[in-house]
Amino acid sequence: MLRKMGEAVARVARKVNETVESSSDTLDLADCKLVSFPICIYKVLRNVSDQIHLITLANNELKSLTSKFMTTFSQLRELHLEGNYLHRLPNEVSGLQHLKAIDLSRNQFQDFPEQLTTLSELETINLEENEIVDVPVEKLATMPALRVINLRLNPLSAEVRVIAPPLIKFDMLMSPEDARAPLP
Repeated sequence: MLRKMGEAVARVARKVNETVESSSDTLDLADCKLVSFPICIYKVLRNVSDQIHLITLANNELKSLTSKFMTTFSQLRELHLEGNYLHRLPNEVSGLQHLKAIDLSRNQFQDFPEQLTTLSELETINLEENEIVDVPVEKLATMPALRVINLRLNPLSAEVRVIAPPLIKFDMLMSPEDARAPLP
């Protein structure tokens, strides 16, 4: 078990070093078995954090993200958090004013993360396969750049299904009313 943990830590260190050494705008820590965003990464990336535009933390075991994560990587354009155990976002996500796409699919959101509705550049929201019942349709309808929101495999209320279509100018992807998320 210690060997596997050591390999995981080495893998994260290698990926972070690649980002720093190549002055890449991407940090890919997908499939690293992370339960939280490692604090030491903030120090390593402090000189390049403003250059990072895409972070992938997909398929880890994250239960939350800190406000420090959102304020450190304030220049993000894309954030991939699919396949974790997230159920909310910190309020500081509203500071990601350059964010164009966020993937929160296959998490544990029961409430729509309303902070996202304050992001004027946001074009794509993926919340597929969560437990969301209600959606702030009126707030979403005022988002100037929003093009697609994926809410497939969520137990959306009948009210959302009726209210949304006439109010929105973007694609709202929903499963048929009787479709349910597949059992694990």
